[in-house]
Parts: sequence; C-alpha cells; structure tokens
Amino acid sequence: MSLASRAAPTVAIFSDKMHQSEVPYLLGILLLCACLYPVAERLGWIGPKHAVATDGDKSIAVLPFENLSDDKANAYFTTGIQDEILTRLARVGALKVISRTSTQHYASSPANLPQIARELGVANILEGTVQKAGDSVHINVQLIRAATDEHLWADSYNRKLDDVFAVEGEVAQTIAETLKARLTAAEQQALKDKPTDNAAAYAAYTQGRAVETGTYDYGESKRALAAYQEAVRQDPHFALAWAHAAIAGSFLLFNGVAVSGYSSRDVLTEADTALSLQPDLGEAWLAQGYYRYRMQRDYPGALQAFEEARKRLPNDPQVLSAIWIVERRVGRWDDALQHMHQSLELDPRNVNYLVGAAIDLLINLRRFDEARQMLDRALRIAPVNPDALDTYAVVEQMEGHLDAAARRLAQLPPDTDFAGQYIFTPVDQAIYERRFPDAIALIDRYIAPAGRPLLLDQTFVLAVQRGQLLAWLGRKEEAREAFTRVVQAIKPTPDSPVPVDEIFLSGMLAFAYAGLGEREAALDALHTEQAGYKNDSFDSAAAELHRAEVLAQLGDTDTAVAALPQLLQLPSGLTAALLKLDPVWDPLRGDARFKKLVSEN
Repeated sequence: MSLASRAAPTVAIFSDKMHQSEVPYLLGILLLCACLYPVAERLGWIGPKHAVATDGDKSIAVLPFENLSDDKANAYFTTGIQDEILTRLARVGALKVISRTSTQHYASSPANLPQIARELGVANILEGTVQKAGDSVHINVQLIRAATDEHLWADSYNRKLDDVFAVEGEVAQTIAETLKARLTAAEQQALKDKPTDNAAAYAAYTQGRAVETGTYDYGESKRALAAYQEAVRQDPHFALAWAHAAIAGSFLLFNGVAVSGYSSRDVLTEADTALSLQPDLGEAWLAQGYYRYRMQRDYPGALQAFEEARKRLPNDPQVLSAIWIVERRVGRWDDALQHMHQSLELDPRNVNYLVGAAIDLLINLRRFDEARQMLDRALRIAPVNPDALDTYAVVEQMEGHLDAAARRLAQLPPDTDFAGQYIFTPVDQAIYERRFPDAIALIDRYIAPAGRPLLLDQTFVLAVQRGQLLAWLGRKEEAREAFTRVVQAIKPTPDSPVPVDEIFLSGMLAFAYAGLGEREAALDALHTEQAGYKNDSFDSAAAELHRAEVLAQLGDTDTAVAALPQLLQLPSGLTAALLKLDPVWDPLRGDARFKKLVSEN
C-alpha cells in the first residue's frame, strides 16, 4: 500500500432535507476530493492534518523511509533522516520508541500495519519518503494509528541540505505534541538542537549511521568508525559524530580487532571531545561509559556514565543493554534481568539482543528454559541465524543434551565460517563426545600450523585445548610441544607487546604450565588471573573454574574437589552435566567425594 493511499477518509453528514437527485452528484464530488486529498497534501497545496491521540497511545515505531531519489546511492541519506528523527524521539521520556534495529527489516510502506504494530508492541507508526536532488531535499512523513489505519498527522517539507536537522526536529516535536507527550525543558531543547551546519560532515555521519545495523560485524564497525572520523574532520565541533566514533572504536578494540594507528587513547580523546563540546548529550555519556567499561574495566564509573546517558536517552535500548552488561559484572543479577527485559521492550526484534540475553545472562544464571525461549524468539525472526543456533547448542551442552546440541549444530547454514567464532561449540561437542581426533582436526583449521608463531590475536583457548587433547590421546611429546608454543606466545618478554586482555591470557598460561608440569608457574598465573578479576563477578567465576581445572590436572585432588560445590552454584560457574561430561575432570573421577557430588547433582 502506498503512502498516498492511506489518507484519512473524508466524512460527510447528509441533511435529511437534501433532495435525492442531489445525492449521486455530491457523492461524486466527495469521492473526487477523497482521491485528490493525498495528492494535494503531498504537493503542499493544503496544510498538515491532525487527529487527536489518546493518552495511552504514546508508543511509536519509525519504519524505514523510502528513498525516492534518482540516485539510489542516496539510500544512506534516507536512512540517516529516519535515524535522526527516531533518535530525537528517543530523547522524550514520555514516549515509548522502538529501535531502528527492530524496524529496519520492514518495508517502507507495508500493508499489514496492525500486525507490525503488534510485533513491535506499539500503537502508532511513522512512515516517510525522502527525495534528494542536489542540495535540496523533499521529505514527506505520515503518523498513523496502526489499529485503525487512521492518519493522526502528515506533512511535507522542502528544504536545503543545511536545514535538514531543523526538519528532523520539527517532525519529532510535532509527533510528541500529537501523541500528547509532555516535554521537559531539556527535551524541548534536545529536539531543537542542530548537531552540525556542515553538509559534508552530516553526509559522512549519516553514512556511518546507515552502516551500523546493530550486528556484531567488525568490518561494519570499521566502516562506521571511518565515516565518523571523516565527519569530525569536516566539522571538529560535531559532538554527536565524536561520540559515535568513540563507541564504534571501543567496540573494535574491546574485541581485539586491530585498527591501524588507533588505540584506547584515541577512544578517550573522542569521548572526552564529545562531552566537552556538548555536556548534555546522551551519546557523549554513552561513549564515556563504553570507554570506562571496555578500556578501563571501571565498572562503577561505567554505570555512572550509562545512567547519565539514560537520563538523556530514556528510549535507547543500547543504553539499557550497556547497563545490564555491566551490572552482571558487579553481581547485580536481578537488576541486570530487569534492564535486559526493558531493552527488549524497546528493541523486540533485535536478534543480537535476544541471543545476548541468552548467552550473557540467562545461561550464566542457569535459567536454561528462559534462554531457550529467547533463542526461539530469535529463530522465529531469523530461522537460520548462526549465533542463535550456536548458542542453542551451548544451552543443550550445558544441560548434557548432546544429541539435541548436535541437531542444532547440524542446522547451521552450510556457509557458516567454522574457522572463526563458530568453531568453539563444535570443538566442545567433539570433546564431550570423546571424539578427540575430530576436535584436533577442527582446531587445526583455525590456528597456525606448527613451525609458525602463534599470534596474539588468535584464540588461545583452542591452542590450550589442542595440547590437552593430545595429552588425553597419550601423544605426550606433541602435547608438550603444543603447551610450549602457548607459553612462548603468551609469556611477556622485553620485546613483546602486552596483549589486550592479559588477565584472561594468564588463565590460559596456567593451563599451559600445568600441561608442562610446572606447578609453581601455573599457580602464579592462576593468582594473576584471580587478582585481575577480583572486582568482576562475571569473570571471577571463570577464574575460579580455571583454578579448579588446573589443580585437577596438577593432581591436587583435595583442593579441586573442595571448590566444586561452590562452582555448581556460582553464576557463570559450572553445571552438573559438564562435571560429568568434560574430560578435564577425569583425574578426579576415582575420588569418592567427587562421585558423591556427581550422583547428587
């Protein structure tokens, strides 16, 4: 259904004194008016039309705007207009605004608005078109009550490029007024703010926003970072672009993705510049929070910054997601659950959020049925999403359902890159099924072959597992070579760079030393890992688990067995099923206390 076909019907009340012969004539006129009304409205011959919204109708989703430009390369510009209107609406606390991540896969002007509104949990839908020609822009927007297909408001704008921000503010302001949302003085000002006067800077910024689709795509984030850096090069006073550069950059560095000539110091500069230019900008506080969380591991400082961001961006699910991700780090699991659900209310069709809720929170709390529900939601949206299928297999593994886990892994698309992030679960599956040669074969597809250095950006979990697998197969000399290789790659030397996450690597170093029989070196590495995570409720559990596993390998049965009851209760600790399945616990299986623990759980 086109935008024009959704104009509100013209209503006429006929007098009972009207002559019958006049009715057909008048009906024809009225029908012609009804057909011409949307055309006249879009051409600007008549003014905008308003309907009255009820107090309960303050929820809205902004569907993708349609690009009517002759140059289809202007699609990023159209996305930028939609995104900026949505961002401004998200600053209004009295509204419920759905994230672009949940709306971006819908058509620009779909016929099934009531169904879409139900899926997104909103009462109102905003549609729009954008036509860009040279330095001129024509924007048409319509606010529709989804249940009745009734227009609440519509308008058209013809502006120059340097006046686009004013249009976005006007649209957001009118929508808030139409939905009877009370605005604070700060919100009114935020709707009017013009982030930049530089058309080139705005174009680069919108390119960055269009590239970012909410997926965990490192290439996408690199392109977005480059676009934001170009935006601030064009306009050094563009606070919003500085903030988004810091957010994208911190994501890349946190995940160990190298960006040439870029470091955590650059992230700090970008975040600080955004805040100094615009101290009341929500995105500037979001950037501060990500710097403190991702670069400094300053969890209290990160939460403080994210709460400041939330005051200014009450409808931004990214802020809520950032808050709960940090809350689990400080052991505030109930708060994390609450904020996780709130983020999903604002972004209900974000597959990454659904999968993240399962693997980063619910699994660690052993709420496996709830994790499956989240993953089922994700798979209804994206039936072959590899993250959802892979995580589903992890859930089944943690409960000991290896057949179910194998079925989920078999559902992964044929082009899934098993030489990357999806290798871990199949390797674990082979280990739990005691198919050790198969596990080694999978690992050897990923890590550099023998004779080449084990690079710091490669996954040391796999390198350690390879050594363990060789040892379990009785290939002792090969196992020793594998563990030695890990030590040489991780152990700091005067001429080696310090790894990004040296705390985690200390745990891997402990396993390697244990495999080499170097007890004291292994214990020192464990101590370093535990000390590094002492203020991290999430990773401290992993450090405790590593300690028990290493002690089991070193033959310290008493201490290892004594640690297990707590690990079976600790969030992000151990499950009873993995205690039975994982060969790392084989050295303890002859102990009566271990047998009793397994039988009771």
